[in-house]
Amino acid sequence: MPKRHIVCLTFDHDNTSLFIANNRITPTMLSRGDFGSVALPRILDLLARFDAGATFFTPGHTLESYLQDAELLLASGHEIGHHGWTHRVPASLGRDGEEAELVRGIETIKRLTGAAPVGYRSPAWDLSAHSVELMLKHGLKYDSSLMGHDYDCYYAPMPAEIPLERPIVPGMPTGLVEMPISWSLDDFPYFEFMAGKNGIMPGLSAASAVLENFTEDFMYMKDNLDWGILTYTFHPFVIGRGHRMRMLERLMQKLADEGAEFLSMQDALAAWLAR
Repeated sequence: MPKRHIVCLTFDHDNTSLFIANNRITPTMLSRGDFGSVALPRILDLLARFDAGATFFTPGHTLESYLQDAELLLASGHEIGHHGWTHRVPASLGRDGEEAELVRGIETIKRLTGAAPVGYRSPAWDLSAHSVELMLKHGLKYDSSLMGHDYDCYYAPMPAEIPLERPIVPGMPTGLVEMPISWSLDDFPYFEFMAGKNGIMPGLSAASAVLENFTEDFMYMKDNLDWGILTYTFHPFVIGRGHRMRMLERLMQKLADEGAEFLSMQDALAAWLAR
C-alpha cells in the first residue's frame, strides 16, 4: 500500500461566541472575537493558494451573528462542522440542554448549506456522558474532541465505568469515528493571553517555536508510519495576526514539501474508512 500522510487543518471559528459563553462581554473582549472576521479572508486566501481542503468548526451563534463570514465560508467550499450553537461546554448543560444545543446547531448548518453536518467538535473539547449517544442519535458520523491517539482514528466508546477503588470498565465501542486532537497542536494555549479570576494564561509564544513543534509532529508521523492523519487546530482570531499567518504559511509549505495531503475532516474520514 502506498504511503499516505494526511493533514487536517481545522479552524474553530468561534469569533465572540467563546467570550460570550464565559460571560466576558466587555467591548474589548468582544473585539478580540470580532477580529475573526478580519482574519477569515486571509485564511481562506492562504488555503486557496495551496489548494488545501479544511474544516471550519463553527458555532451556530457565529453563523447567525456574522452573516458575511458565513457566506464566505459557504462560497469557499470548505467543510463546516458542528461546534455547538453557543460555545457552552456540553457537560454543563444536562442531557436535555445538550441535545437542544446539538439540534439547534445542526439546523443552523442545514439552513446555510442545505445539508446536515458530518462531524462535531465539542466547545472546549469536553464531552459529557451523553455526547456520544446524542451524536449517534442525530446522525453525526465523526467527532473530533478526544485525545486517545495522535495519527490514527478510532471508534469512540460509550463512557467507561470509573469506580474509585476498582479497575476501569471500558465503554463499548460505537459506530462514531473519533478523529483525535491535542492541546499541543492547538494555537490557542500558545498564543492567547487570558487573565481571569482563576489565574493567567500567558500565551504570546514566539511563532517560530510553535512552528517547530507543529512541524516535528508531522515529521515523526512521516518517519515512522506509512499511513496517518494529523490534525491541527487553529482559531481565526488567534492565527490571523500577521506574524502567525506567516508561521501558518511556512508550516503549510514545509508539510507540502514533505508530501502532506491537506484534506477536510470529512474527506480524511472517507479515506480512513476506505482503508
